[in-house]
Amino acid sequence: MVRPSPVHPRGQRFPAGHPLQVCWHPVPMGHVHIVRDFPSPQEGFARTVRVYTPHAYDAMPGHRFPVLYMHDGQNVFAHPESALFETWCANLALEHGVGEGSLEPWLIVAVDSGVGRVHDYSPWNEPRSPMHARGEAYGRFLVEHLKPLVDRTYRTRPEPQWTGAMGSSLGGLISLYLGCRYPEVFGRIGALSPTVTWGANQLFGAWSAHSRRWTRIYLDAGAHEYTDASGVPVYYGESTRAFYEHLKHLGYADHELALVLDPHGGHHERDWQRRLPSAMRWLLG
Repeated sequence: MVRPSPVHPRGQRFPAGHPLQVCWHPVPMGHVHIVRDFPSPQEGFARTVRVYTPHAYDAMPGHRFPVLYMHDGQNVFAHPESALFETWCANLALEHGVGEGSLEPWLIVAVDSGVGRVHDYSPWNEPRSPMHARGEAYGRFLVEHLKPLVDRTYRTRPEPQWTGAMGSSLGGLISLYLGCRYPEVFGRIGALSPTVTWGANQLFGAWSAHSRRWTRIYLDAGAHEYTDASGVPVYYGESTRAFYEHLKHLGYADHELALVLDPHGGHHERDWQRRLPSAMRWLLG
């Protein structure tokens, strides 16, 4: 994996009227490196992968960095080549946390979703939907192919306590699946508005015991958040609370597990963008 040239110069402002301009604040920024046509042998097709190296990566050449893997990569960064609507602005949230002293710098590896997003982020079939789950293959792509390549290419800390996975909606579900299936790889899990009931509640049965490993899990949702996903009703507030209580029952302690229910939270990138800075402080701090 060759580190490509930065897509834009450090500190470039977005043009007036650009939809990501709302994310801009004058903090030292790193670089978003975009790798297109990145092969996924486990899935049988190629993806786009976006790697954010924080400002400190170049400023501290002898330092090794933890890594956060995020899903729906086209929606993750404040960047001209991100999706043309609100994004999470994760690079700005990170650098602001670093500047405030509440975070250390992390690399963020964001993997784009595609037309098969529902399939790719579903660990199990959903009997109320015609989709076919491919989440197991996506997880193997991250663990067997992408992460080893990232660890060889960049100065990382590969241990699970320094490796996280984060996403929203079905991206939150696949993040929790990764924490359940690969606790020896992903020690920090961020699940914003996770669709934990998708797949006939199989996540509850699959996560049947404490991993007995170093763990930090952040859960949040809108208290009254609701969607109708392909004819499947999802009540995010009550289902996320139920999964939190499930993990508490398995023995996860308060320092390992957090739940935030946003009284005004909806199912949209702007809601996840708003909650991301506090989520990062708890999960990555």
